[in-house]
Amino acid sequence: MSSNSMTILINQVAYQLPVPACLQDAITAAGVTPPFAAAVNLQFVPRSQYADHMLSANDQVELIAPITGG
Repeated sequence: MSSNSMTILINQVAYQLPVPACLQDAITAAGVTPPFAAAVNLQFVPRSQYADHMLSANDQVELIAPITGG
C-alpha cells in the first residue's frame, strides 16, 4: 500500500481509497444508492456531512439500507 491510499472497511469489505478521502468517496466506491444510513466507527453521520466527514486508515464504514416488509 502506498502513502497515497488507505484501506477502509465498507460493510466489512476492504476498499482502497485515495488519501485524503471523505465518507462520500467511500459511498461512491461501494456503489450504494439511496436510501441508506451511514455510520463511521459505529457513529451515525448525517447525509449533510458525507462530503465533510474525513476518513482515516482502517475506519469501518457501515452503509445500512432500510428493511421493508412485515
